[in-house]
Amino acid sequence: MKWLDLFIRDWRIKKAFPYLSNAKEVLDIGSGDGELCRLLANYGIKGIGIDTCLNKAFAPEGFKFVLGSFPDALPNGKSFDAISVLAVLEHISEDKKTAFVKACFERLSVEGFIVLTVPSPKVDVILSVLKFMRLVDGIAIDQHHGFSPVEVEPLFELAGFKLFVHKKFQFGLNNLFIFKKNLI
Repeated sequence: MKWLDLFIRDWRIKKAFPYLSNAKEVLDIGSGDGELCRLLANYGIKGIGIDTCLNKAFAPEGFKFVLGSFPDALPNGKSFDAISVLAVLEHISEDKKTAFVKACFERLSVEGFIVLTVPSPKVDVILSVLKFMRLVDGIAIDQHHGFSPVEVEPLFELAGFKLFVHKKFQFGLNNLFIFKKNLI
């Protein structure tokens, strides 16, 4: 990854981290190079990072990395008190999003919550230009499917989640969502 890719990734992590810092066990979906897992491990948090292509990631103490897709590659029966999904949901095809969110709900403990970031579709154009200029690698921008952040809340509420936080960041081009497992 280029320096600008890392900068953008670290900015997402910085926004998500305060909500994950009190968790005991985290599932990081789309863990990539494992940077969020390393940061969480520094605070004594344990968990699993899962990704379809682990980028030379080494598992920090208390974390295990799993190569594959969520939920299929994850060991059965394991639950977490937090799940992070940073810059991942827009890569999941429309026909699989509902099953993905339902699997997240099933993997969360009773008081569990999910932290996710979803970029605006406008980001695709910006990333294409930055990629053309060789300033970013623009990892898998062809997989974004034009997904809009306005689709996030209804998708998660349909699966049984309740919106806790929604904030925009990165000049309004990215969205942070925190959903809690709703058992009412």
